[in-house]
Amino acid sequence: MLILMEPACPAEHVRAVLELLEASGIRAQLQDSGESVSLIAPHASKVFKADRLETLKGVRRVVPITSPFKLASLDAAAGRTVVEVRGVRIGGGELVLVAGPCGVESREQLFTTARYVAEAGVKLLRAGAFKPRTSPYSFQGLGEEGLRLLDEARREFDLGIVTEATEVETFDAVEACADLVQLGARNMQNFALLKRAGRSGKPVLLKRGPGATLEEWLYAAEYILGEGNRNVILCERGIRTWSAHARNTLDISVVPAAQGLTHLPVMVDPSHATGRRDLVIPCARAGVAAGADGILVETHCQPEKALSDGPQALLPSDFIRLVDECRRVHAALQVQHAGAGLAF
Repeated sequence: MLILMEPACPAEHVRAVLELLEASGIRAQLQDSGESVSLIAPHASKVFKADRLETLKGVRRVVPITSPFKLASLDAAAGRTVVEVRGVRIGGGELVLVAGPCGVESREQLFTTARYVAEAGVKLLRAGAFKPRTSPYSFQGLGEEGLRLLDEARREFDLGIVTEATEVETFDAVEACADLVQLGARNMQNFALLKRAGRSGKPVLLKRGPGATLEEWLYAAEYILGEGNRNVILCERGIRTWSAHARNTLDISVVPAAQGLTHLPVMVDPSHATGRRDLVIPCARAGVAAGADGILVETHCQPEKALSDGPQALLPSDFIRLVDECRRVHAALQVQHAGAGLAF
């Protein structure tokens, strides 16, 4: 159930509803947007009927949640979730760009890339310190030294840091550095890691697994949400199909499909989806056109020397072009929807 409270409801009325639910063994989460207050209680319908709760002081309305995704579904929130990452609002109608190299390789490599990312007006820098790789002999990242360099880059260029947590054992170190913790495709169903991310105070970017359905992706988000972390962003990064022309197949259709089921923001990663530099910009434009809340892209100051994913990393000049073209597509859509009387 989603329990909507009256505007300017006294705190004691909210506490009374929470205490009633907890006394009946129902775990509830408080949602306070600043404009409205609501309680999400996924299993309350097993104990209470809606009209019983609607008699309580301060309760405006009770909305049943019929979706199997009790916390991620549209029914579970009064509006779409906006996740704020170091002043950047993801899901609020603006196009958010996140960019950087696949992995932190050196201070010079990271700072050179961070400099032109910041100069392009992008506010969030992505780079991995811990790198889960298909081959155990491939570059695995610099670990905690990489996190130290990311923290230095944040202060030098005033950028928010997006970096991946790969295991529970090193999550604390990643959490201390990251402004947005990424959970990669390989870990989409690492349930212990999902639960640890749910107990984090940092927002989480959840990538879709290469063989995962939309439903499985949303269930993975439920694990995070169920631990109390409401700041979750979904990221489509390509699924495995029979196609041989790209690394994966970018599922553009999943963007509006996901937005039709969940209140969570949805981003697109065209770099991992395609694995080819020449396909990244067209697929990024397509993601924006499909209504994605943001684009996550890889760029490297010297892709030919990259220790991981060099063939998909954009050259600095290509990255500047991507930023410009994606912003143009987004602006054109805003004009079109405004002219039609629709909110983008």
